[in-house]
Amino acid sequence: MALQPAAGARDLHPRDVESNRRLCDLLAQVYRLWGYEEVTPPTIETLETLEAGGAISDRELVRLVADQPLGLRPELTASIARAASTRLRHRPRPLRLWATGTTFRSSIDDGGGLRITERLQSGVELLGDASAAADTELIHLLLASAATLGLQEGHRPTLLVGHHGLLGALLEELASDQRPLARRALTGYDPLAIEALAVPEAQRSRLQTLLRLRGEPSTVLYQIEQWLGPVPLIASLSATLASVGPTAAGMGLRLQLDPSFQPHFDLYDGLVLKLVCQGGEAPVAIASGGRYDGLVRRFCTDPFQGAGTGFGFDIEAIRELLQTTAGPTAPAGPWLVAVARAQDLPLALERLVECHGRGEAAELCHQVCADGAEAERIATERGCRGALYLTASP
Repeated sequence: MALQPAAGARDLHPRDVESNRRLCDLLAQVYRLWGYEEVTPPTIETLETLEAGGAISDRELVRLVADQPLGLRPELTASIARAASTRLRHRPRPLRLWATGTTFRSSIDDGGGLRITERLQSGVELLGDASAAADTELIHLLLASAATLGLQEGHRPTLLVGHHGLLGALLEELASDQRPLARRALTGYDPLAIEALAVPEAQRSRLQTLLRLRGEPSTVLYQIEQWLGPVPLIASLSATLASVGPTAAGMGLRLQLDPSFQPHFDLYDGLVLKLVCQGGEAPVAIASGGRYDGLVRRFCTDPFQGAGTGFGFDIEAIRELLQTTAGPTAPAGPWLVAVARAQDLPLALERLVECHGRGEAAELCHQVCADGAEAERIATERGCRGALYLTASP
């Protein structure tokens, strides 16, 4: 009999589960305040949906044995975009949706074995609006959500921002056969690949500068404007980032514009985002997202609805970050209701109900305790906040 979970899977203990639920509830409260409605996308989808038009590698999908090509979702966005374009297609746009659920990804470990990783994700999708206002709302909502999590100054939160269109404009001067190679070199931060490109030396020099170009948004955009001129995309992105600057500064969050930044999945064709914090030993990505108009158009026949933008929080990454960096403590445990005599059990049950009526968690001690000290010892062992020791019948 196997005594360990499958490779990549984990047993979550009660306090981990409670912490996950608390974090999801905090985020859900913010989503609802902003007018987002909850949906529950299916865990199982067709591979055609999960692959998102080739944006997600087939190697990362967990396949199922079935009569049709099916798999487990590696993220929530594609399923929600499909539902929005089918069952929810008659709802007015913009359509604001949020969801929480487990995602599954496949990989090969160092020994060549299959490893399946499951993660809990919570996020939002804003569908049917291709305007810069939707991007601005998304970033503000991301910051409002992050502000509820209990991040500390020592976490040094940084919001990385990129833009698919901006990078495309910067590569426009290259020969068409060199653009995908240059994009791959920049997004993979590969200076050797840039050296190997068949481009004029002036273009190679600019690509090398672009590889290192990241930092305060207005400074980076100024440099890009020297190369491209005053194009509308620069003005639009500048306005969006300027609008969230005061909010970010107020919560101690740094904005960093990186023209070559791209998230893990190749879903995005516009604004891209990643929220990174400093963990105990290394940086930790706790949220990512961006604009994915092309993905929505795969499911949507109405050109006016073919737009989407969203983000997702990695709940378990947040929980582990807060635990390892001495973040907020876990919620207090229940009271332990204990009695001195077996015949006092009805009294204990009455006290239990009283606690529950006040909204306080309480659990029953099944064994008789000789004194209050023994009850407190049991309460400590069980992780309770304390003991309610009852010594007499009514």
